[in-house]
Amino acid sequence: MAAPKSPTRGFKRTSTLLQKRIRGASESRGFAQSRLLTHWAEIVGEDIAAIAHPVNVAYGRQGLGATLTVLTTGAQAPMLEMQKEKLRDKVNAVYGYNAISRLRITQTAPTGFAEGQASFAHHAPPETKPLPEPETLKKAAKLVAPVGDTSLREALETLGRNVLSKSKR
Repeated sequence: MAAPKSPTRGFKRTSTLLQKRIRGASESRGFAQSRLLTHWAEIVGEDIAAIAHPVNVAYGRQGLGATLTVLTTGAQAPMLEMQKEKLRDKVNAVYGYNAISRLRITQTAPTGFAEGQASFAHHAPPETKPLPEPETLKKAAKLVAPVGDTSLREALETLGRNVLSKSKR
């Protein structure tokens, strides 16, 4: 009797292939549960995740009462400091017991040295550019009309619109 065919046809999920490596990397930083790192925004909320992220969990000598280190920018540290207890309770809910007894907030600039690089800019709203005037669009299209290649003409037209609209400002 032949073995039944697997619905995955010999392929494995990426998560199962990387699980040991992710666990090893997170445990080296003290995170017993990698869920704290991977689901940070769900655990603490979008507002806190936008200004801070976990860096390290350090355990005491007896193994009781760990300290969670959270990285934030200098301007956001006082806001995070006021929410320390609420944040600690949310993190302990992930562990299922009072694993984190202290919360340490460390501050850094948005860019810095290797470990201090904190990028919180991914939550910033995108910039909006003003639309060029119709006469600028027509002038740019007229200038590039003789170009035969379509993709080159479109690229030159975009460049022309940008140059012409910038010069009017």
